Amino acid sequence: MARPQEFDTAEVLHKAIGVFWRKGYEATSLVDLLEATGLSRSSLYSSFGGKRELFLAAFDAYREARARAMRRVLHQAPARQAIEEFFRMIIADAQAPELSRGCMSINQAVELAPHDPEIRDRVEEDFQLIEDALTSAIERGQVDGSVRSARSSRELARLLVVAFPGLQVMMRAGGNRARLDDALRVIFSNLD
Repeated sequence: MARPQEFDTAEVLHKAIGVFWRKGYEATSLVDLLEATGLSRSSLYSSFGGKRELFLAAFDAYREARARAMRRVLHQAPARQAIEEFFRMIIADAQAPELSRGCMSINQAVELAPHDPEIRDRVEEDFQLIEDALTSAIERGQVDGSVRSARSSRELARLLVVAFPGLQVMMRAGGNRARLDDALRVIFSNLD
């Protein structure tokens, strides 16, 4: 008979996210994960399968939490204000000490996606999710009058999706706030 699980999976994933997010996948050792999560080696292997499987579960948990936060912000009205708030949230999050590691999906787009098709698919799903959510918000804004541009909502969303990782990288590199605010102003002018 199998022993009952003696840990909270959500808490373990949260702790693993912190390690992977801070160090990256390649630099994270099994010892790092065991110390952070409090799991024994056998518990980690029997519950998750190994470092890669724990990483995938943690990365997916991170992605789901960020998708919920994005939807919550982008469903606000008026739509234009929601879009601007979403991008300002990116900058605010990047300035918070506990979130200053950037977006984990963008980090993985650089670290693993170039040579790992499974991670590349997840990152592409994230970009598509953001594009779809922004397309919907822009369409709402075109109806409520807060987005005056007659351009295709999909085209505008794609432009904003391209800006997303740029802002993340600039913030992570210690980007100048005035420069980022100017860039946001120009980016948002595409909605006029």
